[in-house]
Amino acid sequence: MKKILVLGSGGQIGSELTMRLRSVYGGANVVAADIKLPLIDDIMQSGPVEQCDATNAAQIAEIVKKHNIDAIYNLVAILSATAEKNPMLGWNIGMGALLNCLEVARENKCAIFTPSSIGAFGASTPLDGTPQDTIQRPNTIYGVTKVAGELLGDYYFTRFGVDARSVRFPGLISNVTLPGGGTTDYAVEIYYAAVKGEKFSCPLKKGTLLDMMYMPDALDAAINIMEADPSKLIHRNSFNVTAMHFDPEEIYAEIRKHKPDFVMEYQLDDMRQKIADSWPNWMDDTCAREEWGFKPKFNLQNMTVDMLDILSKKFGK
Repeated sequence: MKKILVLGSGGQIGSELTMRLRSVYGGANVVAADIKLPLIDDIMQSGPVEQCDATNAAQIAEIVKKHNIDAIYNLVAILSATAEKNPMLGWNIGMGALLNCLEVARENKCAIFTPSSIGAFGASTPLDGTPQDTIQRPNTIYGVTKVAGELLGDYYFTRFGVDARSVRFPGLISNVTLPGGGTTDYAVEIYYAAVKGEKFSCPLKKGTLLDMMYMPDALDAAINIMEADPSKLIHRNSFNVTAMHFDPEEIYAEIRKHKPDFVMEYQLDDMRQKIADSWPNWMDDTCAREEWGFKPKFNLQNMTVDMLDILSKKFGK
C-alpha cells in the first residue's frame, strides 16, 4: 500500500484507523473521506480530506483517480442494533458502499479491506471455538450484509483478481470514539460510566459471553492483513480474529478492582440480548495466527488499566 483511501473516517474504527495509517504511511498518503465534514481536528489537520457519499460510486472513483489510490479501506456500515430498527437502510448502506468499492477497485486495480464481524454468525453456528469455516446463518440484517460481503470479496478476487481481504471483528473497545448502535457497545460505555462516577445500566444479562478486542489490536489487524504475503493466504474473506471473551459480570469485576465504588445494574434490552445470544461465545482465530501472524497484545486486565487511565485523563478525573 502506497496511497490509501479510508471511507468512513468519521466512525468508531475510521477515526482511529486513519490516524494509525498516517503514522505508518505518512499523512499525505492517506486520504480521509466521510459523508459528513468536518472530521476531528487531528484528521483534518494531518492529511488530505474528501467529502464522499460511499453509496455514490462516481464520487469514490473520482477520489481514487485524483489521489492515485491503490488501497481502499471501506468502513461504511450501520451497526447491528441500529440496523435492526431500519433494515433497508442497513442493507442499502452496507451493501451499496461495498459493491461500489469493489467495482472501483476492479476498475482501478486497488486492493480493498472491508471488515466483517462476529455478527456474520448465527444461532446455528457452534458457539464455543467458532471455526474459521462453518455455517453462517445470521438473524440480523447487519449479519446478512456481512456474510454477503464476505462472499462478494471472494467472488471479486476469484473472478476479477481484486485483492480483497477482511477480518471478522468481535466487539471493539475504544477510548477515542464512542460506538453507535452495536450490540457489544456496553463494553465501551461501562468504562465511561466508571470514570465519570455514574451508575451503569447493562443491557445484556449475566452470563452473556461475547468476543472482544481493544482498538489498538484491531488497528494492527486491519493493517497487518493488508501487508501480509498473499501467497500465504489460504483464506481471504474473512478471518476470525479475537483477543478476549467475557460476560458483563467479569468486566464489572475487573473495573471494580480499580474503582471499588462503581455500581452496575441490569436493564435488559431484549433486541440486543437476542442478537448477542445468536453470536459466538468465542471464535477460533488459528487461521489468522498461522496465515498472517495475527497476535493481539491486550487482554481484559491490561486493557482495563489502559482504558481507565486514558479516560481519567480525558475527563480530568
